[in-house]
Amino acid sequence: MSDPEGGGDVVVKHGHAPGATAAEVAGLRWLAAAGTVPVPAVRSHDTDRLVIDRVPAGRPSAAAAERFGRGLAGLHAAGAPAFGAPPPDGPADAWIGRAPMANVPAGDWASWYASDRVLPYVRLAVDAGTFGRAEAAVFERACARIPASAEPPARLHGDLWTGNVLWDGREAWLIDPAAHGGHRETDLAMLHLFGCPHLDRVVAAYDEAAPLAAGWRDRTGLHQLFPLLVHTVLFGQSYADQAVAAARSF
Repeated sequence: MSDPEGGGDVVVKHGHAPGATAAEVAGLRWLAAAGTVPVPAVRSHDTDRLVIDRVPAGRPSAAAAERFGRGLAGLHAAGAPAFGAPPPDGPADAWIGRAPMANVPAGDWASWYASDRVLPYVRLAVDAGTFGRAEAAVFERACARIPASAEPPARLHGDLWTGNVLWDGREAWLIDPAAHGGHRETDLAMLHLFGCPHLDRVVAAYDEAAPLAAGWRDRTGLHQLFPLLVHTVLFGQSYADQAVAAARSF
């Protein structure tokens, strides 16, 4: 729709739950503040409604993918106060899609990832009857093997599947964040899980701008546990087997 006051086309979104709009506004502004990847400007918002600029429609290109890779590296390098830290003014009780997501700062990535990004969704899946005791035990064993990381907290988009990357013909734009402080490999793992146009160019440009730690490809399955479990909670059995397989392989 067009904005009669500010001019230009806008998108109006309505929050699905308390805190959802506040979390998205804070996330969009935090990503935009890094100045590395285009993010739609927030025109206005209240407790349950958000108005943002509409991203012009275009086609992805190899050149845009390379700019996106470099920009994503810069976004991550902009950092966060801690793993699990919410964006400034963002709520601790946030969302990823329609699944709850707690943003509670922690100092150690491995224990935080297990306690805040894996096991809560395992418990939700058990409560829903999607996982039984045996499947839950697979994730518990995987969590016990998460390696320590020397990476500093990165400024994550947090829900970086291909549907949240829009292309205007020149640039890639980020929308619908579940922003928080985390491990930069988690955003990249989500891109690999759900695909992205010219992904090889994106990753090569990222690695050139901010070289990835040795063995990062071997850790992709570990970082995909988070989005796979979220999708298990949201969509059920269609993702449950994939999540269990990823945990077993890790």
